[in-house]
Amino acid sequence: MKIAVLGGGNGSFAAAGDFALQGHEVRLWRRDAAQVTQHRTAGSRIVVKDANGRHDTQLALVTSDIAEAVNGAELILCPAPAFAQHDIAARLAPHLGDGQVVFLPPATFGSMIFARAAQDAGNRSTTSFAETGTLPWLTRKHGPFEVAITIRAKRLPVGVFPLKAADHALDVIGRAFPGVIEPCGDALSAALMNAGPIIHPPLIVMNAGPIEHFESWDIHKEGTQASIRRVTDALDAERIAVRKGYGYGGPHFPLAHHYATEGEQWMYGRGSHDRLTDSGDWRERIVLTQHRYMREDLRLGLSFLVSVAELAGVATPLAKAFLAIGGAICGEDFMRGGRTLASFGLATLDRDRLQTLLREGFSG
Repeated sequence: MKIAVLGGGNGSFAAAGDFALQGHEVRLWRRDAAQVTQHRTAGSRIVVKDANGRHDTQLALVTSDIAEAVNGAELILCPAPAFAQHDIAARLAPHLGDGQVVFLPPATFGSMIFARAAQDAGNRSTTSFAETGTLPWLTRKHGPFEVAITIRAKRLPVGVFPLKAADHALDVIGRAFPGVIEPCGDALSAALMNAGPIIHPPLIVMNAGPIEHFESWDIHKEGTQASIRRVTDALDAERIAVRKGYGYGGPHFPLAHHYATEGEQWMYGRGSHDRLTDSGDWRERIVLTQHRYMREDLRLGLSFLVSVAELAGVATPLAKAFLAIGGAICGEDFMRGGRTLASFGLATLDRDRLQTLLREGFSG
């Protein structure tokens, strides 16, 4: 199938290389024209490293022209950070066509940002938008045109906006991720599957001292101690309570299963945490005020969780506490500057009207 991948980070390179490895026609879009020129000069190739060795893959196109990248693509995959979504959505909006599917893994309700951008651009195509709970690859770039994939996702709960387009969207996404996609309802249900705002805030806040002391730090290894795990489980219980508050059923993909070696399989399968830490790819220098665990997962992810929890009447004391502490570290009001129903222009909707919008879309 024809797939467009947007972005130049770890997830985008993993997506482009892995899709090409599967035999899909892949077009990669990047904003930086100079980096696009370098990539083309290098042959528009990506080397994928995984447990089976090194694989030299060929992309159909590398371009800084987003219209060229997405023209005729059945699936448009955008694994960029949540804080980049507004800019990319605005660039993409005029070029979307009937039947195309935009997939954001994960997104913190970013599917609404992309759908709203198309609406604001006057684009009335029958495009559908979807998101899931995690990046489909545990991955890190090892060079300008090389990416290492430690794990590929085994289960991806996917929600669609508008929900009435779910059959088509899930079919398209399922052909790119065969045997992996699990429908979880509408886009809000999928947004409440996002694991990043649950796993990362306790790690980056509760390890703030060592992070600032050591030159490099693997918070998934040295920083994942029993006390932090207990806090993570309690924060995850707030997320699950919000899901139940909106009437979403299981499975809720509790984060505890990510660490387990038996029982129900989590998104990356059993034993994924050990494989992540064994790879060494997550040992890095972390600047607390700049890292995406703080800027994306805590500031945006937890402000969104708190906002939708308030509409559902569900208490989220730990999420609010991490927002307050993270904001103090960065000298900001994370709730005011974060991602909320108000920031989406949805503050006036009650639950029934919100769920109608999720089901029918803007045209409904």
